[in-house]
Amino acid sequence: MSATSHRWLVKQEPSAYSWTDFVSDGQTAWTGVRNFQARKNLHAMRNGDRVLFYHSVVGKEIVGIARVVKEAYPDPTATEGEWVCVDLAPEAPLPSPVTLETLKAHPTLCGIPLIKQSRLSVMPLSQADFDALVALGQRPA
Repeated sequence: MSATSHRWLVKQEPSAYSWTDFVSDGQTAWTGVRNFQARKNLHAMRNGDRVLFYHSVVGKEIVGIARVVKEAYPDPTATEGEWVCVDLAPEAPLPSPVTLETLKAHPTLCGIPLIKQSRLSVMPLSQADFDALVALGQRPA
């Protein structure tokens, strides 16, 4: 892992595309992002960057770890504009999903973009926050 790798969190409604769907597919193009800040974040993703997968709306929890396997390219689902997507591959599920309630109550994680910019679908994480989230996901249920 290079010193320039980044950490990210992506959100998806499990009724539209769940962690289980993602694992079954083995890899996916992360398409359909139509927010300028999220697009900027997609452009910043690099091969090998690690990504947390968050179920939004239903569940509201971080459920797994993925990896960027293809950097930003034109989103084939976009009918207008310069929207991009990246390809992600699942790495591992979190044995104990990290709920939104847990994050909001955590003394240091309560300030991550998921809490502060809750509508953003692709967001950066610091290495320390990423590591803390993964550690929370490893705790016994």
